[in-house]
Amino acid sequence: MSDDSAGHSHAVDDVSESAADATDGSASTDDSADGDSGGGTDGDDGGDGGDRGIESLRTVADYQFGSGAGEVLFPPDENIEIRRSSSGRPRQLLADGRRLVSYGVDGRFTLGLAGGRRLVAAFDHPRCRVVVGDDSEPFVRDGKNAFAKFVREADPEIRPGDEVAVVHERGDLLAVGRAELSADAMADFDSGMAVKVREGSDE
Repeated sequence: MSDDSAGHSHAVDDVSESAADATDGSASTDDSADGDSGGGTDGDDGGDGGDRGIESLRTVADYQFGSGAGEVLFPPDENIEIRRSSSGRPRQLLADGRRLVSYGVDGRFTLGLAGGRRLVAAFDHPRCRVVVGDDSEPFVRDGKNAFAKFVREADPEIRPGDEVAVVHERGDLLAVGRAELSADAMADFDSGMAVKVREGSDE
């Protein structure tokens, strides 16, 4: 959602293919290492192959969420676990057992709560955010969708399909999900779904 976001959809696809190529070569040879059947894991300290994989995935994050997002989500000094399919394709990236993102077959990330918290903590308001008030807070925390009439503010770069963090006016992360409307439409519409919530914080 950086200023160059208009050209990012094609760029993400190109970079994602590179990420898949790079990470295929670093796939775990022991599929039983992952708790899920048919998967494997590795991390930032898993040798040269693992390093190439995480660098490529940081690049995808930079294109998708804007400059700097890759190191925010996957810091170089932190051990990031990459759970892979049996073919070696990344499926999830975790830190301390918490899901930061999932990596889709479309070459884009979907946010987990842990990943949303990192973006909110690192980026200035309102980047990557959709802001709601008291009326929506309990419902969104519980995993219900956020509706346009209750949106108070949104990152002006948000477009339909973007991954976003839904936050309260005071800054608390309420949920993560996929934008269904652009930022302008969220501000203009009195009805309709603004964000399809994937996971509420339930706190």
